Amino acid sequence: MVDVWLPYGKTDVCIRIPARNLLGTIEPKEQAGAVDQKSEIERALKEPIGTNRLNEIAKPESKVAIVIDDTTYSTPSERLLLPILAELTSAGVKNENIAIIFGYGTHRSVKPEDVTHQLDPEVSKLVKVINHDTTAPDLVYIGTTKTHGNKIHVNHVFAEADVKVLVGSVQYHYYAGYSGGRKSVLPAISGTETIRHNHTLLVNPNATAGNLENNPVHIDMTEAARLAKVDFILNVVENKKHEIIKAFAGDVETAFLEATKLVDEIYKVTVDRRADIIVVSTGGYPEDTTLYQALKGIEVSLDAVKRGGVIILVAECIEGYGNQVFYDWMSRLNEIKNVEREVKRNFAAGGQQAYYLLKTLLNHQIILVSSMPDFYASSIFKLKTARAVNDALNEAFKVTGSASRVWAMPQGNNTLPMYKAPEENKQ
Repeated sequence: MVDVWLPYGKTDVCIRIPARNLLGTIEPKEQAGAVDQKSEIERALKEPIGTNRLNEIAKPESKVAIVIDDTTYSTPSERLLLPILAELTSAGVKNENIAIIFGYGTHRSVKPEDVTHQLDPEVSKLVKVINHDTTAPDLVYIGTTKTHGNKIHVNHVFAEADVKVLVGSVQYHYYAGYSGGRKSVLPAISGTETIRHNHTLLVNPNATAGNLENNPVHIDMTEAARLAKVDFILNVVENKKHEIIKAFAGDVETAFLEATKLVDEIYKVTVDRRADIIVVSTGGYPEDTTLYQALKGIEVSLDAVKRGGVIILVAECIEGYGNQVFYDWMSRLNEIKNVEREVKRNFAAGGQQAYYLLKTLLNHQIILVSSMPDFYASSIFKLKTARAVNDALNEAFKVTGSASRVWAMPQGNNTLPMYKAPEENKQ
């Protein structure tokens, strides 16, 4: 037996896989974090890509809006904001003219305890902290995207700022290609209808993890960021220990694209065989707090498992399913054809996860190991369930056979396996 430890919430669980069955683990390359995390952030701010330094862009009288991720991302906002505030202070910007906006997009709104978790107490005392509302009546229209005709409405504090800054982390995203960069405008601080229009594009076959070429979701997001006239970004790429490997600052497009290259270098993994069974952890907290968020780990794993294979998803889901539209679509629409039609005609934020889940279930069985009540997991979301990961593996062997080969993927949300046949690898 081979013991493989998988993140689950804030702890780890062990799955015991017979050595004869185990193909191995699919994991990112080992990459040490920067020796001095703070110095790496400061280096990036001093050496921006494609723009002037932030302390040269900002003026003493400037009103500044800084967008940060919500708690469903592992972005180390508390480490990134103080160096940014130091840059602004050196430009003479007053603290009362700085606003930090939690850009939660389609996720749940930010709770008071999230603010404590995400922000250094010193930062909260110095500047205004705002929770974006996708339905707010004072959203500002800033233009329409040319390629897809999306009317872009954004947070009014952001729209009215003199200097607009985006802060985030870059990792794989199942239909935008990557998180970070332009995604901190759309969907993060956009209105419900703007997000809806963008997300109708996700049924396009080019809207996949790790792909930006001809990806309509990405293209629409990028145009939205241009319309928003973003001045500066600070994005980071982290290792699996959530240590900052490298920071990227500067232009919203150029700096972001540089970050995606590093993500691919570390997190894109070639596999020469597809498994009968793949065991996927999303990486634990905070990526597995809800089923809605955890399912992203499945989307990126599909190239490593055979059609007809079994996916074991290890995710605590301490906050349940996580999105009411996701729940409603799964219970009401029931079939992939109905959901795809709804995505195209009457999209509601959260419905995309119903689309991806039902699409996956056409060709795979999914066994969920979580704390979620079986009623929801089985009756609503059509998943098989197991209370322990080794029970799930035994059930999977019953489906695919005792000789089945198994991949384990401990960092599912941040790993992109790409299948290449052995002969392709020799070329």
